[in-house]
Amino acid sequence: MVAAPAGSVVWGWVMVEIVNPGPSHPAASAATRTIKHRTITRPDLTRRGYTCSAMPELPDIEAYLEALRPRLVGERLNGVTLKNPFLLRTFDPPLDAVRGGTVVGVSRLGKRLVFEVETPSSGTPYFLVVHLMIAGRLQWRPAAPPAPTGAGGASEARAAPTPGGRSSAPKGNVLAAVEFSSGTLFLTEAGSRRRASLHIVQGREALAALDPGGMDILSATPERFSAALGRENRALKRALADPHLFSGIGNAYSDEILHRACLSPLKLSQSLNDEEAARLLQAAQAVLGEWTARLVAEAREAFPEKVTAFRPDMAVHGKFGARCPACGQTVQRIVYADNECDYCPGCQTGGRILADRSLSRLLKDDWPRGTPGPGDED
Repeated sequence: MVAAPAGSVVWGWVMVEIVNPGPSHPAASAATRTIKHRTITRPDLTRRGYTCSAMPELPDIEAYLEALRPRLVGERLNGVTLKNPFLLRTFDPPLDAVRGGTVVGVSRLGKRLVFEVETPSSGTPYFLVVHLMIAGRLQWRPAAPPAPTGAGGASEARAAPTPGGRSSAPKGNVLAAVEFSSGTLFLTEAGSRRRASLHIVQGREALAALDPGGMDILSATPERFSAALGRENRALKRALADPHLFSGIGNAYSDEILHRACLSPLKLSQSLNDEEAARLLQAAQAVLGEWTARLVAEAREAFPEKVTAFRPDMAVHGKFGARCPACGQTVQRIVYADNECDYCPGCQTGGRILADRSLSRLLKDDWPRGTPGPGDED
């Protein structure tokens, strides 16, 4: 492994330069120096093979739950049809074990959706656990209404969505169709990668084995929150999105939380003082609470078909090159693997740009230091 140069921190797959590191930073020396850095313009990353994470997170999953519960709880599960065999990650119990059962609950396990099914033949409930990953989405089609009866008692002809009265399948890559007495739930996944998964387990112990163990941040106390952050000395961005530490936070909302808390995404978790830790918890609870309330309210009106991590009212996530709504500076980003980290230098890093050196070399498309960046021309 190549040693990192002084003044740099290795984070994931990129090398990030620390510009003017403070005296408390391990990269600082007696004579604090400025490291020349390069920032990037707004390239078309998709043409170069980069994609941005859009995994449904806590607010999105809660919106799904709000829409699914009135449609499914108390309904009969008629069967599960796999369109792609790689979706199912378990073999025992088999798919047919849940056929004819009744849905008694729909809940969340981290970023996973859990469907609890009771069957007449077993006193132990089954659980269908769906992880949508990045590109998986749910679509709902209500059952076709029964054909009306004519005056003579014979049923009049009426067009059904599909033969046999089944719900019509949506367009796109359908991985599975779960048929209930009230309609059909389709699991789709965009793109060519197949990351979404379905587990079928029996018993609460088997369900608990799928739990990553992260705490529910909405009910976390300051003491528990600080203890979780301090387990390892990691960048705050990585710590917040770790499912073993915190439940339901991913790439999008970690950006929004850190912006609300006015903390750098690369600040190390063990370096937080009590005031910063309290501010981070308050920001996390506020951001997740606000977006959950908003998306749940929308899900009461219509099934959430357009789940996305990039929303117009977000402050920084997906807003590279735009103005920060709080201070007016240009939102910057770091691209790493299949994700991007968006942040505001004015609100979060004391004006410092966290330069993505590896991507700058790859793109050869840089903004020289001291010149205006996108959105800074005026």
